Amino acid sequence: MDILTTYNPSTGEKLADYPLMQQEELDRRLQEAGEAYRYWSALEVAQRSFAVGNLARELDRDLDDLARLMSEEMGKIRPEAEAELKKCIRLCEYYAAHAEAWLADEDRSHGEVKAMVQYAPLGAVLAIMPWNFPVWQVLRCAVPALLAGNVVLLKHAPNVTGCALQLDDLFVAAGFPEYTFQSLVIDVDQVESILARPLIAGVALTGSTRAGAAVAQLAGKHIKRSVLELGGSDPFIVLADADIDKAVETAVQSRFGNAGQSCIAAKRWIVVEEVYESFRVKAIQKIRSLRQGDPVQDDIQVGPMARPDLADQFMEQYNRSVSEGAEVLVPCIRNACHVSPGLLGDVTPEMTAFREELFGPCGVLIKAKDADDAIRLANDTIYGLGSTIFTADHALAMQLAQQIHSGNVFINTIMRSDPALPFGGVGMSGYGKELGREGILEFVNKKVVVG
Repeated sequence: MDILTTYNPSTGEKLADYPLMQQEELDRRLQEAGEAYRYWSALEVAQRSFAVGNLARELDRDLDDLARLMSEEMGKIRPEAEAELKKCIRLCEYYAAHAEAWLADEDRSHGEVKAMVQYAPLGAVLAIMPWNFPVWQVLRCAVPALLAGNVVLLKHAPNVTGCALQLDDLFVAAGFPEYTFQSLVIDVDQVESILARPLIAGVALTGSTRAGAAVAQLAGKHIKRSVLELGGSDPFIVLADADIDKAVETAVQSRFGNAGQSCIAAKRWIVVEEVYESFRVKAIQKIRSLRQGDPVQDDIQVGPMARPDLADQFMEQYNRSVSEGAEVLVPCIRNACHVSPGLLGDVTPEMTAFREELFGPCGVLIKAKDADDAIRLANDTIYGLGSTIFTADHALAMQLAQQIHSGNVFINTIMRSDPALPFGGVGMSGYGKELGREGILEFVNKKVVVG
């Protein structure tokens, strides 16, 4: 029997073994999911909302244990683990409060034509989720899909299998019928056979652009709906009139949170030349003050990277950027999965640190001539997930926001997802929306009824 093993990235210690599901078990679970769908989809939205409200309370009750498991499995520091879970609680509460209104029949009559739009569930949604936010990424997909009347099958990243199975228990404790939400401990090679089944109505993936392209191809082959939230190389623009102290604080917080392993981290700091030197000096001081180490220690601000292969890839990109001419302002020094926070300066568009997504703890500093040049540099990327502008001129910021090719623009504040606002990217950052009302309408049948 094939075994999946998880390890603590901070210590290298083995955590647990999990047997991969064999075909017979997988077939049984998919059949159970079909039965669960028939029951769950027939419930009133208010009943489903009640279960989601219960899930918020179960998350709060289990917060300490789940936060500890997140730290053990993928290295998230304790304050960030707790913050992630509290955000999940807010997500559940927000959707439970709004789902009934959002999914109500909508009168679309015009003239003498009596018509309405109904929002009906589709079936099962396959959620292929990453390790970097092991609970938030799952729930921001699963909660709206479930409220719409679908069931959810989770294929989680192998290194956070413990988190996935603990979520199963929380859903049951919250009163969800068994198999309404379930984790499938499977290999990636089994995804297509699952996606091909008639029960599966759609697939949502958060992950790399390469993984997204593969899933999009499969979804197209089998005519399944898909939502992809992929990589990003988010620009963080600092103009001459910006509050430099606040800009540095925000840039560092955004870039080094979760050990730099976030799709919406501020990965390219584009600073106009008038304030480049001031920003550079203050950023160096701030980064050197960050404490990196064991995520369970109270004073640690940056934990380890989640797996050795991820650290390998990140350091290869870092070293390649240095060989291409990037200035090492603060070095990234590696010890197993632990990588000290670093900063590269004078990065130009032909360098790896500009062209590729660096998924680790390193700031990238880029000099722009002026605001127009900053926008040009910001848009010189295949990605388009998030972006940030720091300036004292709000009217100018609003004008520039229209010119940035991305799904999100934040002004004078940190880029982050919000349960109330649609979230998603353009270009190689994917398509479709999660969160907000838009998120709950991704996996529904917008059925027109006339008469």
